[in-house]
Amino acid sequence: MKNDDAALSRRRLLGLGAGALVSGALAGCDTSTTARGAATGASSSPLVSASGTTSGPTAHVTDSQSAGVTDGTTEGPSAGATASPTPAVQGLAGMPAVTDPHNVYSQAGANMLLSSVRADKPLVYVPHNISGDVSVIDPHTFTVIATYHAGLEIQHVVPSWDMRTLYATDDLGDQLLPFDPRTGKPGKPIPAMAPYNLYFTPNGRSAIVVAEALRQLFWYDPHTWKQQDVTSLPGCAGIDHADFSADGRTAVFTAEFAGRVAVVDVASHKLLRTIDMPHRNTHMGPQDIKLAPDGSAYFIADSDEGGLWVLDHAATKVVRFIPTGKGAHGLYLSRDAKKLYVSNRLEGSISVLDAYTGAKVTKWKIPGGGSPDMGNVTADGAHLWLSGRYDGVVYVISTRDGSVTHTIPVGAQPHGLCVWPQPGRYSLGHTGITR
Repeated sequence: MKNDDAALSRRRLLGLGAGALVSGALAGCDTSTTARGAATGASSSPLVSASGTTSGPTAHVTDSQSAGVTDGTTEGPSAGATASPTPAVQGLAGMPAVTDPHNVYSQAGANMLLSSVRADKPLVYVPHNISGDVSVIDPHTFTVIATYHAGLEIQHVVPSWDMRTLYATDDLGDQLLPFDPRTGKPGKPIPAMAPYNLYFTPNGRSAIVVAEALRQLFWYDPHTWKQQDVTSLPGCAGIDHADFSADGRTAVFTAEFAGRVAVVDVASHKLLRTIDMPHRNTHMGPQDIKLAPDGSAYFIADSDEGGLWVLDHAATKVVRFIPTGKGAHGLYLSRDAKKLYVSNRLEGSISVLDAYTGAKVTKWKIPGGGSPDMGNVTADGAHLWLSGRYDGVVYVISTRDGSVTHTIPVGAQPHGLCVWPQPGRYSLGHTGITR
């Protein structure tokens, strides 16, 4: 089914009409410090051009080898570790230390699995907007081996901070359905407010439910799921994706229907400022967002603009634009963090960029077209799995040459699929942002 997003029902908006969305988007977020970015066209990249470090194909990270947290304590995957010397990056209190400032993803290299994760079943979890199901794919046979009813409208399957639970987000059903990655089986639903997406603070102390329809962020204790706080963003229509600064102190959330981003202080949960894109698209504007490996900038996919806005490292201004293709949507890094994969959903292609400079490397096209949406790279980095949002399939793409090795039929409107297991010490959420 190849329909434009404008024709989609967008049932997750809980009855908000298009007029209400536009008027809310133009009203601005609840802050007096809104900053407008100024694109500089073809100016040189603000990013530092350098190569990352490739991890060996058999590298592993045990729980006890994880780096210590920055306040001298240990928690989650870092339990039992000795606190590191003063880190190069002074991070959020309780956050595992940044071991390589040049590459914040250095501990999520090829096959660098926590010991607690290595026994998990290799599976791919595919959520569906229409049926409310999660299909489970065996990545060895490339077949659907189970389908579980998970709610009304399932958007993403999200790894928890400690990487011991996977949560299917049901924004219309106001719930999260946990999956045990050891068995691949679901548990009992957990109440949550309109969870379109789900993130975790870098220190693991809060789960952040992104309630797109309510224009709010709900902060929960990730163990008891007791609500801690609420951050209201009344003018930020379509709040949906996020990433965190290298030091973990700042989160940047994209607002798809407002043409801007919201910058939030992680410790206080307060909105610091909003930044309008130089061209504010309020139909399918800012989508996924990814921090450059050296923390020097954020890449922001903009579907309507057909490429990526580049936000400076301090999240204060937009410095330039990188064209990629129609419907730029999902952003994923290669295992060595040298390449950034951009799914161009409305033209059936994946752009490959230098993850540090944003320079174009190549573009892969899905034979016959397609609608590559969201997913992730396998633990060994050999394949990129993406849902085919409007085609009811999942694509398996070789990261060596961009060839589509498998096209797997699934249900209607597959969305934020989760490839498991994933390397890394901890998860920041979404479909598996790990560091």
